[in-house]
Amino acid sequence: MREQQGAVTATRTRRPGGVVALAVLGTSLAFVVAVLLVTLSGAVGQEIAGISDPGTFTRYGVTVTRVLAEIAAVVTIGSLLLAAFLVPPQKSGTLAADGYAAITTASLSSWCWMVTSIAAALFAAADGAGRPVTDLFDPQVFVQFVGAIEQPKAWLITAFIAFVLAIACRTVLSWGWTTVLFFLAVGGLIPVGATGHSASGGSHDLATNSLLIHLVAAALWVGGLIALIALGRRKGPDLPLAARRFSHIALACWIAMAVSGVINSLVRVAPADLFTTQYGLLVFAKLTALGMLGVFGQQQRSRGVRALTERGTKGAFLQLAGVEVLIMFVTLGIAGALARTEPPAEVGFVPSTTELLIGYPLDGPPTLVRLLFDWRFDLIYGSLAIVLAAVYVAGVMRLRRRGDTWPVGRTVAWLLGCATILISTSSGIGKYSPAMFSVHMGNHMLLSMVAPVFLVLGGAVTLALRALPPAGKNAAPGPREWVLAFVHSPISRGLTQPLVAGVLFVGSFYLLYFSGLFDAALDYHWAHLAMNAHFLLVGYVFFWPLIGVDPAPRPMQPLGRLGLMFASMPFHAFFGVILMSSQTVIGETFYRGLDLPWVDDLLSEQRLGGGIAWASGEIPALIVLIALMIQWARADERHAKRIDRKADADSEADLAAYNEMLRRMANESGQPHR
Repeated sequence: MREQQGAVTATRTRRPGGVVALAVLGTSLAFVVAVLLVTLSGAVGQEIAGISDPGTFTRYGVTVTRVLAEIAAVVTIGSLLLAAFLVPPQKSGTLAADGYAAITTASLSSWCWMVTSIAAALFAAADGAGRPVTDLFDPQVFVQFVGAIEQPKAWLITAFIAFVLAIACRTVLSWGWTTVLFFLAVGGLIPVGATGHSASGGSHDLATNSLLIHLVAAALWVGGLIALIALGRRKGPDLPLAARRFSHIALACWIAMAVSGVINSLVRVAPADLFTTQYGLLVFAKLTALGMLGVFGQQQRSRGVRALTERGTKGAFLQLAGVEVLIMFVTLGIAGALARTEPPAEVGFVPSTTELLIGYPLDGPPTLVRLLFDWRFDLIYGSLAIVLAAVYVAGVMRLRRRGDTWPVGRTVAWLLGCATILISTSSGIGKYSPAMFSVHMGNHMLLSMVAPVFLVLGGAVTLALRALPPAGKNAAPGPREWVLAFVHSPISRGLTQPLVAGVLFVGSFYLLYFSGLFDAALDYHWAHLAMNAHFLLVGYVFFWPLIGVDPAPRPMQPLGRLGLMFASMPFHAFFGVILMSSQTVIGETFYRGLDLPWVDDLLSEQRLGGGIAWASGEIPALIVLIALMIQWARADERHAKRIDRKADADSEADLAAYNEMLRRMANESGQPHR
């Protein structure tokens, strides 16, 4: 408590004036750029067929409120990034002075994020309904149009997340909960990113995935820079450490923004239209600004970090970072204008029903050849699989360069898990999964029952703890300490509790498919992303304490592991039986809307999916049993070796003690000892 009070007292005199001034200047710049570009592009005067003109004020308001909300979001995310990962906490785990100042700024910006998100919802509903924004001040009219349009609903969800953050940032003082708030803030970008231009029309899967990556990378980059400038203005002693850490994050964010931005642009504008349409010119301006920032920013930031580390000079670094932030605010203004400008690819384009619902056409029934070789790369999970494999291999190579060994079997298991994620989401299985229940069920089984088994056998946590260098006794905690803190966190201990893990793993099957959630999720691409994440996470949480190589937060005895496995198998098999015997079609409205010519009986298609769910549980169960038997045998072998080593170390101490006992007995009986 004294340390917490000390952190609060030390920062009461440190008002976030620097970050506020920069945010105001940047907001004004982004506002001017967005309004100017919307005016020059003619987007403010565009009319949508069937929707009346809501008025100039409403059309401008859509862009302005969006830009203001995005700026508040990046300030919130950047401040939480600084408090969670860029500056160290106190030894007790509570936030230090710089961390507390950052989370205070996050609380203020969260309130701004909430207010501007509500305003954005109001303007988006008015624009979509073709009514002046003043008409929506009537609560009944507002509820009517918000319920019918996706964009306003997304803004209201974002406003609720911002409200939770604003309250929580005023009460949280521990480092662990600050990291939770950081990931919650990043999640606040998803609702709006999953709606709008990218979520409609053809190729909306690629467009939405690339936009989500783009938004998260931009928020981390811009927000982190603003937080660093605020730290320098407060004369925080941890600025050199924070700058070094952020430099690595900024480079990764620039690469992610550049790649995702190009992909998103190619989906919406053809190269031939890049210089002949207003949308293409805005895309070119944004990509040019990003390219300049990537080259200029990385070079100047590297010099600034060296100056901080070697000479402790903060002025040059803060000036360079300030220029970079202002350029990024210009980029946000361009992005706001892009969101208000209709892409040329959508003008006069009438997508097919299949393209409208899942984002792309299907060439025919899912034959074995198509399921294996008709690929459509998933930017989220395909990229995740590749990154996970690359990082793991890099960790193994670091151990080998150091002269340490790492079991080949673990590497093979991890790579098989990554390959399973890649195949299940990016091959024909992933391509046909949104359109056919049977293929979706195969994808579900791969992600929840096959990939996690291989991943937990890979021992990634143990590899990280061996490959990452420790921070040192008096040094700031680093990635290795973060991994340890996560493993021993209350969240990990709670999720890996056997009863909780079993209920999450098995119960989610029944809850998702028999409660109507699956029917409601089929229409939304973001819901498919959430389902895949859920399948992976609950599978990993279930199999980690069961057969995982890494030490679990709640270790289980071998018999307990076998009991948990055998207890879950009947529930899984019964789920498949229910699907095969059901007379009600799950997701009937969506699948009938697709009207695939090779799916003439939806009930038979569902029964096939149930058969896949019933039969697919056998192979993972067999793998788990084999792994358990091998681990049990190896544990016995290690125990026997420990006993042998103890005997060798004692130099036959037990035998000598036994002989001594016989000698004493012989002396007491008066007989010579032989």
